[in-house]
This record gives sequence, C-alpha cells and structure tokens, in this order.
Amino acid sequence: MSQNYLGIDWGSAKIGVALAHQETGVALAYATLPNDGNFLRRLGEIIASEAVSTIVVGIPEYIHRAKEKSEGEKLGKTLAERFGVVVEYQNEMFTTKMAQANLIERGEKGVSKHNDEEAARIILQEWLDKKAV
Repeated sequence: MSQNYLGIDWGSAKIGVALAHQETGVALAYATLPNDGNFLRRLGEIIASEAVSTIVVGIPEYIHRAKEKSEGEKLGKTLAERFGVVVEYQNEMFTTKMAQANLIERGEKGVSKHNDEEAARIILQEWLDKKAV
C-alpha cells in the first residue's frame, strides 16, 4: 500500500501545506490555511481525504538543541495524538526565502499568497530526498 505524505510550514498567521505520494516522491504545494480555530479541523479533512500516513513539520534547526519545544514540535505532538499519523521533523531554515525566490523565478503573481505552501513543498521535498538516500 502506498503512502501519502504531508509537509507543513507552520506560521503564527498562515500554515503552508504540501502533499506527496510515495510512488512519485515529488512534493507539490497544496494549500495555505489560516492559523485559526478551524485549522486542525481543516487539516484533519486533508489528512482523511488524501489518506496521509506521515506528516513532516518544518522546524528551525537550532530548536533541536533547545530545551523548550518549538511551536512546530507542539503541533507535531498534537497531530500524532489526534490523527494517529507518524510525525517527522525537517529543518526549515531559509525555506521561506527559497520559496519566494522559486515563485519569483516562475513568474508567479502574489508571491506572498503562495510562499507558505511553497515553503511546505520545499520542506517535504528535502525530507523525501533525504529519506530516499
């Protein structure tokens, strides 16, 4: 049975989401969700409709050395408990800058509307590439 993966770029206002299927190993930008009271419900709907088994949450690399948990790690714990998915973490340093550069290079209009989901795509793709090695 193939697996589907979700990548998350957590932000205090918006959360970028990306999706990848095990067969292709290619992450695609999926959505930008508002970080509000409906976020977990909306994410749960995506997890169910896309049959997601693993979620990759982007966290800053320096957090791994810190004693306190990042917002991304707290989110990961919540997702694992609430939806029964495997949660992995991937360094997200510079992904927003990379996302903006990618979108500009592609000639996207409204870069700020799409940079969260593009950052999630980068996070997920880096994790997939690392996993394939």
